[in-house]
Amino acid sequence: MIYYQFGSETADLSTEDLKKGLFEALDKLGKKNKVLAIPPDYTRFHSRAGVLTTLTYEYYGTTLTDVLPALGTHVPMSDNEIEHMYKNVPKNLFRIHDWRNDVVTLGTVPGTYVAEISDNRVSYDWPAQVNKMLIDGGHDLILSIGQVVPHEVIGMANYNKNIFVGTGGSEGINKSHYVGAAYGMERIMGRANNPVRKLLNYASDNFATHLPIVYVLTVVGKDKDGTLKTRGLYIGDDTEAFELAADLSLKVNFEMVEKPLKKVVVYLDPTEFKSTWLGNKSIYRTRMAMADGAELIVLAPALKEFGEDKTIDKLIRKYGYCGTPATLKAVEENEDLSNNLGAAAHLIHGSSEGRFSITYCPGHLTKEEIESVFFKYAPLEEMIKKYDPEKLKDGFNIMPDGEEIFFISNPAVGLWAHKDRFVD
Repeated sequence: MIYYQFGSETADLSTEDLKKGLFEALDKLGKKNKVLAIPPDYTRFHSRAGVLTTLTYEYYGTTLTDVLPALGTHVPMSDNEIEHMYKNVPKNLFRIHDWRNDVVTLGTVPGTYVAEISDNRVSYDWPAQVNKMLIDGGHDLILSIGQVVPHEVIGMANYNKNIFVGTGGSEGINKSHYVGAAYGMERIMGRANNPVRKLLNYASDNFATHLPIVYVLTVVGKDKDGTLKTRGLYIGDDTEAFELAADLSLKVNFEMVEKPLKKVVVYLDPTEFKSTWLGNKSIYRTRMAMADGAELIVLAPALKEFGEDKTIDKLIRKYGYCGTPATLKAVEENEDLSNNLGAAAHLIHGSSEGRFSITYCPGHLTKEEIESVFFKYAPLEEMIKKYDPEKLKDGFNIMPDGEEIFFISNPAVGLWAHKDRFVD
């Protein structure tokens, strides 16, 4: 059921607009006694979920008893991040999701169904796992808050991904990510209907109908001057709200480039991107736009690690971004990687498969570290001077020496492709 919907390619929703829409939806839900909010963490700062969580607290007050950021495998938020993203929401309401320990399994999707939806690429059973607070917390409303945007693992982010991945467990996260990687990232990105989404929808329809989940979904896109604008707000308790948001997101977050890109420069905001686990969005979101033999340069001033999780960081350092065949072989031959299929999926996603070069310019990792995982290296100071993010505009730029580059100031808010690689 839809409780609120508003959005268009030119809409510019203010905080007051978001408040009006959210409160209208919450009014329709009636009185609640104990509310759990599940917003994203700081890596989704621009989603407007922070504002909506603050507004939720304004509406419910002490009835909002718990805020569980959907960390997935990410590190817990710092006090400064909480203060910045969730203004005026008491810190004592925030809970930390432990994806390795604090989960329960609602049910198991049979391997026969997984094989059917993945073109027989994967045939294992999949556990639908969530944080135990969703089951044992006694809440009569669970508000899942977040942004719908193109995504490398599930085609379009959010909706029940916020539940089964954001508050999911190790096995569920690892196996769902691997389904997408095995099926093919370029067949998934920008598509709302795909094997990973079908997997999560199966879990929602068969194991989670007793949970009082309502989804609060935003669509955020860039204006012509590069300013982020909230284009849509959709609130509902089933797939309809997600589908409406996904349709709008594809219009405002997807750019079909006029020609394959030969040189792309991506800037990773230091407040958001500190690892290649996140920073490789520069690869995921541009790969369908890159020409064969092209060069991708990633300016990453805060890059200090590969994986935010210590185990995953160790695996990335051990195996590197070596392409699909080598990664699949490593999964078959090595227990440490086969037990962490999410890491294996990430390694596949982060490789260009030899089709174009990837040059990282890190603020903290060394040349030896970058090259050990099969990326090229260039000094940040030198490259950021040549390609100054403060002077470049999103899209095509002609440099003083006549070189043409395509600049992306934030890869997390978009998807770029050429028609030859995005056929539907």
